[in-house]
Amino acid sequence: MFSSFSLSDIPGADEEFRSRARDLAASAVANMPMDRRARSWMGFDAEFSRRLGQAGLIGLMLPEEYGGAGRGPFSRFVVVEELLSAGAPVSAHWIAERQSAPLLLKFGTETQRHKYVPGICRGEIFFCIGMSEPNAGSDLASVRTRAEPIDNGWLLNGQKIWTTNALHSDYMIALVRTSGTPEDRHKGLSQLIVDLRLPGVEIRPIRDLAGDEHFAEVFFDNVELDTSALIGEEGKGWQQVAAELAFERSGPERIYSSLVLLDGWRQHLRNSGRSDETTARTLGSLVARFSSLRAMSLACTAQLALGESPVVEASMVKDLGTAFEQDIPRIVGDDLASHPEEDVDQDLYKTLAYIEMICPSFSLRGGTREILRGIIARGMGLR
Repeated sequence: MFSSFSLSDIPGADEEFRSRARDLAASAVANMPMDRRARSWMGFDAEFSRRLGQAGLIGLMLPEEYGGAGRGPFSRFVVVEELLSAGAPVSAHWIAERQSAPLLLKFGTETQRHKYVPGICRGEIFFCIGMSEPNAGSDLASVRTRAEPIDNGWLLNGQKIWTTNALHSDYMIALVRTSGTPEDRHKGLSQLIVDLRLPGVEIRPIRDLAGDEHFAEVFFDNVELDTSALIGEEGKGWQQVAAELAFERSGPERIYSSLVLLDGWRQHLRNSGRSDETTARTLGSLVARFSSLRAMSLACTAQLALGESPVVEASMVKDLGTAFEQDIPRIVGDDLASHPEEDVDQDLYKTLAYIEMICPSFSLRGGTREILRGIIARGMGLR
């Protein structure tokens, strides 16, 4: 059924990006505590993103005419792998490069592409995504934020929630209703670019269990947007969002969220001198699972390089990868608790505590298990 899961090697031309990415990542985390490195996905560092942009490591898959490198998905795989393995702070440019720029290239006007994409590639323009609302989380078709047509533009009113990095972003791509009512579901939805510095925009941070403020509520009170804010066709926002979520799920990053913790535990085992068979089997099992998942992710990358769309395969990698990411803190915690005689570095304890608190979100972001398994079942002809 899934013969496309075939072993694939990274081309040598793409491997050449590895040393550059590794050196920049190492410099970024040189004095960073382990628990901060574990926040890699959520680590916002605008200066580091600009350095990546200057090094040509943002927008590798984007066309050269818009400031990208015009390379394929293997080059991005290499860079993402190095950055996340080191725990480098990638959150500033993450959404803009992975979702916003491809969306603008696919549906935007030439003016929009030239205005935003080169700055994204330089690591100078940051985007957030306005999809979820208080009563429309997974059910995006029920959004109530509304943009009414006015002379030369739109008048925006409503609210978005769980908006990653809204506090630090320059722009939001918001899914809003431009016609009809929420009962119309997919009809009448559009995507608009919102300058978050405009009058009428209010951003309130949401503090999570770990004490971080990555998420935010965003309120729109008679925000005036000009006609150039509309992406694609009015009323076609649902179809465009579906394409955007495909950009989000197709990357290799779905298996790396707990690797900083795994590496810290491995170093603890080395420092403690413990080498019993049970420990070796436990560590070996995790390494084997990671290696298998990485090979599956590379197989998906090879499909993307051929212009194919591995929707089912990517869903399998994400589902299995999430389980792997969530198993690591449980396994590491059980191991440390079963060896109370060992001295454990406080950085490792803090990292474990952070991953334990945050790991339930791993199976929410990018599609819940139920959504992914529905996609897999359809792909296998089971529903």
